[in-house]
Amino acid sequence: MKSIIINTILSTILALVVQLSMAQTATISGKIISEGMPVQFANVVLKEAQMGVVSDSSGDYELKNIPAGKYKVEVSVIGFITTTKSVNINGAENQQLDFDLTTHQSSLNDVVITGTMKEVNRLESPVNVEVYTMKYFNKNPTPNIYEALQNINGVRPQLNCQVCNTGDIHINGLEGPYTMVLIDGMPIVSSLSTVYGLSGIPNSLVERIEIVKGPASSLYGSEAVGGLINIITKKSQNAPLISADIFGTSWGEYNADIGLKLQAGKKISVLTGINYFNFQHKIDKNKDNFTDMTLQNRISIFQKWNFQRKANRLFSMAGRYMYEDRWGGDLRWEKQFRGGDSIYGESIYTKRWEVLGNYQLPTREKLMLSFSYNDHKQNSVYGNIPYIATQKIAFTQLTWDKKVGRNDFLIGTALRYTFYDDNTPATSTADTLIPQNQAQKTWLPGIFVQDEIAMNEKHKFLLGLRYDYNSYHGNIYTPRLAYKWTINEKNIFRINAGTGFRVVNLFTEDHAALTGARIVEIKNELKPEKSYNANVNYIKKFYIKNKTFITLDVSAFYTYFNNRIVGDFESDPNKIMYDNLQGYAESKGITLNVDMAFDNGLKIIMGATAMENTLTENSVTKQQILTEKVTGTWAISYNIKKANLTIDYTGNVYSHMRLPLLSETDPRKAYSPWWSIQNLQLSYNGIKSLQIYGGVKNLLNWTPNKGNPFIIARSNDPFDKQVQFDSNGQAIANANNPFGLTFDPSYVYAPNQGARVFLGVRYRFR
Repeated sequence: MKSIIINTILSTILALVVQLSMAQTATISGKIISEGMPVQFANVVLKEAQMGVVSDSSGDYELKNIPAGKYKVEVSVIGFITTTKSVNINGAENQQLDFDLTTHQSSLNDVVITGTMKEVNRLESPVNVEVYTMKYFNKNPTPNIYEALQNINGVRPQLNCQVCNTGDIHINGLEGPYTMVLIDGMPIVSSLSTVYGLSGIPNSLVERIEIVKGPASSLYGSEAVGGLINIITKKSQNAPLISADIFGTSWGEYNADIGLKLQAGKKISVLTGINYFNFQHKIDKNKDNFTDMTLQNRISIFQKWNFQRKANRLFSMAGRYMYEDRWGGDLRWEKQFRGGDSIYGESIYTKRWEVLGNYQLPTREKLMLSFSYNDHKQNSVYGNIPYIATQKIAFTQLTWDKKVGRNDFLIGTALRYTFYDDNTPATSTADTLIPQNQAQKTWLPGIFVQDEIAMNEKHKFLLGLRYDYNSYHGNIYTPRLAYKWTINEKNIFRINAGTGFRVVNLFTEDHAALTGARIVEIKNELKPEKSYNANVNYIKKFYIKNKTFITLDVSAFYTYFNNRIVGDFESDPNKIMYDNLQGYAESKGITLNVDMAFDNGLKIIMGATAMENTLTENSVTKQQILTEKVTGTWAISYNIKKANLTIDYTGNVYSHMRLPLLSETDPRKAYSPWWSIQNLQLSYNGIKSLQIYGGVKNLLNWTPNKGNPFIIARSNDPFDKQVQFDSNGQAIANANNPFGLTFDPSYVYAPNQGARVFLGVRYRFR
């Protein structure tokens, strides 16, 4: 009896101990996101307790029955950098532990649109698409998308004017007009806006940027010869309620990006982005009495409406307005000198508004209607030369996405109308098919069909054909061919080929046709350019021990041009002469991107491109002006987790470029040296929802005046009032003009901004 009582007491005590220990266990739960989106199927592991769960479709996870102790919670999923957080469990408690994962920049699991005009997994796309999120661009904060692109391999923002700092975007050495820039797939950034309006896109509403290098003409039109850049704006579910990014520099630049999300009813969400940039300091470090950087005052407002519909059909509308006042020139210039010939200045007023939208029709078949309209007004003077221009572009497109067996069809029809007019008498003479002294009104209807054929899991073919009818130049055919071989998930091989066709408008695409004192001469009727291009791409992924992730992305490209239109800066220093090349042009090269992510917090993204861009005429081949042969970029980041500190070291490097000299006696260098712009940033993330960052831009203090006697020729006499000319119109060398030069600011290949300190804050409230 006694033993029974003892056993009963011991059993009771044991049960109480077990219940007590169970009562002292805890729960850890939270949400796993990246770029504001939930991450599903992420492995959440509590190593010390040998426990683990997988996040659900909403990114939520929950670990139960955790005894007291110190633990490390590790989250890992393919395509993202493994993240670990420490937690201390004291007893029965519920702890909230959220994770915001960082993607591998070259992750093949991204959903992309640009390559095939439909949402597909990047791994499955037969067209290689590079994806860059805003986290990547935050490694080197810039006031606009134009400058942000400087850290992408093979992409170079090219300054076209030393005075007013306007520019365009080169891809693999091809000039800006060969690059198509889209916003949410709409071709509304072209011509005038490429040169003057690209800087006004608010960074706060940009979700990612997709880049296709090489032919894309059969889907997006004949202008996409060198490649295209698609700026994807945020969806409402991805955006925080409030976001702000504000920074300033020691040069006196101030930039503010504000983002707001509002729920306007149960089924309507509104995103608003505001960008304001201001720089009003006259700085002249190179002592030529001209501003080193253009003074700017710019505001841009972007708003996007998303409507929730049945069956998750898409309907969104967006609008943007931008105003910019910029000027550069003689330090003595004021508004009263605008347009006169006493004090030289280049003053540009830009007003631009645009609307765009996507509407999925309420039909069984997937039919998508896209539409956009923009109005761009330019009021500019270059010294005493006025340039007053208006451009309007209307665009609509209907696509049908249909799968039939192994065939994935995309069939569409598009209509684009362009109105362009300016005050320059030479504009219409650049295209003799346009009546004299009349505005250019171009209708461009087109149809296209694309068939993506899945032969099996490893082999895909893409066949595409587009037909457009230009109201001035007639029929345009642009076929396309692509092939993708998925050897396995770690090895992918792609081939793309196509053609291009481009009608040139010099005065919206080539800023050099306006600036300075040169006379524009159109030697003959400018025929449309034609191109034939091909691109080969290979991607190799490595997963190494210790959770190291490496991706190699290598491409070879080739483009052949007929009727290439080239500006001749060298034959006559007083003129820019345009004509079709009596020969051919070639662009060829190889590019490599490397992405490495290590478990210790180190991440390296770097790339290099070797290329040849040549012009061949009368059996003589020469390098294209202002085009480098070798370029490289890098972004090295290290995350010190204990200190909540991230170090970012970014930069680029460029090889020699052939530069436009005025004559054989011009003392400036005929070729640029190798040059590099490098930046360092430190970011502190220890305050919830707030990031503080700062650093130095242009660490090497590189400017193009190094090693040159001057950059702008005859900046002391910008109207050539003291220049003597001979009977052939050539400048005569004398004591006042020892090199026989005229005023010319076209010698530009790098920004004049030297080293400067920056400091800023980012705030996100969900």
